[in-house]
Amino acid sequence: MDASRPVVGAVDRMPEAGQGLRVLVVESDGPAAAELVQELCRHGHLATSVATAAEALQVHHGVDLVLLDLDLPDLDGLEVCRRMRADGGVPIITVTSRGAELDRVLGLQAGSDDYVVKPYGLRELLARMEAVMRRARPYRPAPVITHGPLRIDAGTRELRLEGRRVELTPKEFDLLFLLASQPGATVSRRQLLSQVWDDEWSHRGRTIDTHVSSLRNKLGSSRWIVTVRGVGFRLGHV
Repeated sequence: MDASRPVVGAVDRMPEAGQGLRVLVVESDGPAAAELVQELCRHGHLATSVATAAEALQVHHGVDLVLLDLDLPDLDGLEVCRRMRADGGVPIITVTSRGAELDRVLGLQAGSDDYVVKPYGLRELLARMEAVMRRARPYRPAPVITHGPLRIDAGTRELRLEGRRVELTPKEFDLLFLLASQPGATVSRRQLLSQVWDDEWSHRGRTIDTHVSSLRNKLGSSRWIVTVRGVGFRLGHV
């Protein structure tokens, strides 16, 4: 896959409110796809793009939301939408230049959850994504993530290591929970700043490293949080 297309992390649960969605952008226009992926990542989502229907049908099972253009080189997007809908319940937003009323009707009948006509505003698209996800999953209890001897309870915001409670600061808990919610995936520094520090860019620099160092000390091993040089961090094993 093109280096400009961030790889979606392997996540087996739906991110909770305030956490990024795994978004698949299906768009044959390379520059447009790269720009949209960049904007989605800047807003805290895990986004990747594919340029063909064949790729989309192969990888859509592992995402939370699909942004689907209808004009694809190998298969009409309406048929892609039908096949995705028949294959599972992943939410789909059609994002296309086809703006006629009949096109909208056909898109919704094919199984799209919403229909956005190009050109569009990014804020509108983000709002529609949120609305679609609220309808798709209106309520989910706060998750408990178990990772080896770690037990991370988002409801009580409590961490236990081998049954022993470990006291964390709010930011330490948020950082660890974000890493644990994306097992095996590397979370970038930009995403950590966006989702843990709410885009407070004044906290760039050593802040993440300081919190990672503190977490490693409290967990008793540096192997719990693995540094991926030049990219970010991922949850490890001990």
